[in-house]
Amino acid sequence: MAVETHQDTWAEFSDAVNMTAAELKKWLDSDDSKKVGQKSDGGGESTGHHSGRHIVSILEKKKADLTDADYAHMRKVLGYVKRHLAQRPSSDVEDSRWRFSLMNWGHDPLK
Repeated sequence: MAVETHQDTWAEFSDAVNMTAAELKKWLDSDDSKKVGQKSDGGGESTGHHSGRHIVSILEKKKADLTDADYAHMRKVLGYVKRHLAQRPSSDVEDSRWRFSLMNWGHDPLK
């Protein structure tokens, strides 16, 4: 497997994250956003919600200002979105926990 360059990661991330920073911020403030996802400490913020806040910071940066840690998080986002999309339920997803969880990671499957 070839090592991905930052350019490859940026291109894939830009395709996978289809919400703008403003859309994602608004979503992360919603009750639906806070209800879904795995909470690492049994309470508090879910992994996906925390990730969403990092994604907002990435989207708000100039590409030249992105750090290696940002690129590592972008690759984590890509893996999550790809795995989660493969688990799409056969039922209506508009108000589903599946969709809400993906949205915490910056991807709205209905867009």
